[in-house]
Amino acid sequence: MVCVQCDGKTSVENSRPQVRTNQIWRRRQCQNCYTVFTTEESINYAGSWRVRYPNGSLAAFQRDKLLLSLHRSCQHRKAALSDAQGLTDTVIKKLLTQISDGVVDRAVVLQISQVALNRFDNAASVHYAAFHQG
Repeated sequence: MVCVQCDGKTSVENSRPQVRTNQIWRRRQCQNCYTVFTTEESINYAGSWRVRYPNGSLAAFQRDKLLLSLHRSCQHRKAALSDAQGLTDTVIKKLLTQISDGVVDRAVVLQISQVALNRFDNAASVHYAAFHQG
């Protein structure tokens, strides 16, 4: 990675996995100007995963699409956005065990999302089920 100030080479001074969000936090320092900055690395799911629809077609997995869907179901909550972000992280973490050759069925995504919402907020779960029929 290059420095944000001078485009020089950087070295990793500290690195920590963020298990809940499936990211890596890194503290970097430029070898040229000694600027210190932090990066967060995460998986590009759209480039790694595909969703198989009932008709057999495949589409790139879109984290933002999942987030918006969960957010719509949580709109009645005061902290709807942060709740939806946490639920999205939970669903993605559970999807990691269901992915086979980079492909997951849409029904699996819907089921895992439904279970997560059901455990979190019953009203949100009912809303999600009404708009996402298998």
